[in-house]
Amino acid sequence: MLWLKSFHIIFIVCWFSGLFYLPRLFVYHAMSEDQISKNRFVIMERKLFWGITTPSAVATMLSGAWLLIANWSYFMAWWWMHAKLSLVALLVVYQVYCWWYMMKLRVDSRFKTHVFFRFFNELPVFILAGIVILIVVKPTL
Repeated sequence: MLWLKSFHIIFIVCWFSGLFYLPRLFVYHAMSEDQISKNRFVIMERKLFWGITTPSAVATMLSGAWLLIANWSYFMAWWWMHAKLSLVALLVVYQVYCWWYMMKLRVDSRFKTHVFFRFFNELPVFILAGIVILIVVKPTL
């Protein structure tokens, strides 16, 4: 199980690296003026989303499900695991928004301002902090 847990953590790091960098690309995409830059960001965003972020998300969820099922009665007895799984679901929703914004930016780079994407870029930090605190501290009520 320690090997599985190790790979789960590696997949999490890869997933979050994509979720941190993709909205940063959106910032630069929204600021770009010339078509060459816009085309470059479309390619970079697509490769990051489909080549790193999404496969890492799938691997994270599969390995996490395996760990969860292996210790189902223990983990599901605690409220913090339910809260953690809710934050993971929120993270999946965030990634779906990233996909949607990526599609919208392909058509119109002025769809949202770079300022909006700067704030949007910070959201996964709060989700990550919540997940780490819940898993490490395992708070009791």
